[in-house]
Amino acid sequence: MASNGIRDRVAIVGMGCTTFGEHWDRSADDLLVDAIKECFASTPELTLADVDAFWLGTMNSGQSGAVLSRPMALDYKPVTRVENMCATGSEAVRNACYAVASGAYDTVMAVGVEKLKDTGFSGLVRSNVAGDGTAPEQTVTAPAAFSLLDPAYCKKYGVDPQDMRDAMTHIAWKNHHNGALNSRAQFQKEVSKEKIAASPLVAGRLGIFDCSGVSDGAACALIVRAEDAYKYTDRPMFIKALALAAGPANGPMDPGYDYTTFEEVVRSSADAYKQAGITDPRTQIALAEVHDCFTPTELVLMEDMGFSERGEAWRDVLDGAFDLDGRIAVNSDGGLKSFGHPVGASGLRMLFENWQQFRGEAGERQLDNPKLGLTHNLGGRPGTCVSFVSIVGAEQD
Repeated sequence: MASNGIRDRVAIVGMGCTTFGEHWDRSADDLLVDAIKECFASTPELTLADVDAFWLGTMNSGQSGAVLSRPMALDYKPVTRVENMCATGSEAVRNACYAVASGAYDTVMAVGVEKLKDTGFSGLVRSNVAGDGTAPEQTVTAPAAFSLLDPAYCKKYGVDPQDMRDAMTHIAWKNHHNGALNSRAQFQKEVSKEKIAASPLVAGRLGIFDCSGVSDGAACALIVRAEDAYKYTDRPMFIKALALAAGPANGPMDPGYDYTTFEEVVRSSADAYKQAGITDPRTQIALAEVHDCFTPTELVLMEDMGFSERGEAWRDVLDGAFDLDGRIAVNSDGGLKSFGHPVGASGLRMLFENWQQFRGEAGERQLDNPKLGLTHNLGGRPGTCVSFVSIVGAEQD
């Protein structure tokens, strides 16, 4: 890929994140205001008036920049609304960072928000009419599509289905364990492996606890030039890489499509590593917030991102390689499994966990002096998706 990258040219100096959950008594406006207020509380040297431009990520919680300018009473500032399925919040960050790196603005804000509970949708909302129902991506539900990863993986690598089931169970158990330590998570209770394995089936072998929840939430980040970062905080977070890949979306029509890998993730990860100068992600990255929409998704991502050898992720999962005390802490905040997935906010929520970890503010989840972290969003479904990967660091190289 041809990305040149903007390594260490911009930095995040403030962040805010609401609790994710069923906010029946809170509007999208309320959530935006809460996240932004917290952000500025962490950066007292900056006010709303100091922000030159805004990027807003939301999939279906309103149209145009007025979604943000109205509740925040913005003084005729530019607000760009973006959408890229599950990578919507990350897309807001990507574009905001490029704006600062280009020199167009000095101080910008990326914001993500979504109100899903009020819509009645159980996952991705759709703005287009379903038509006659024959479109490839509409013939199966998201759980059904992602459930195909499980048998495909077992067949390709000769993995005993029970071992695969145990690995999927461990992923759900791990993420609920981490979420139980996070006061911002939607679900803050541990769940036993026995309960996870015996949960009612949704699609294929995916049970309820193999699927992420539905929630409302908002998060935001203040972004400045790296040389200005220490004016506003003594612990900025530096952008090392921002990579996005959109596939040709021909998987559902290809009888030979391989359900054991996401080529979009492979490409975006390689691009991000190149931008950040990472040669061995297994040893250089301390934490990774990845898109665990379903438990087999997280398992496959471990191989696509180079955290495990091909056909070995299930074994690494069971060995605890991605637990809080493992070689890479994956979804240390609880992931989509514990937070749910308010589409426009999830990417920023992932960055917020890196922000807290680098600042030593993660409480019982705190890792030992992490220096590099990763965030990842997968939008769509197997064979027709987009993938975003960012690398962030506690220090400037």
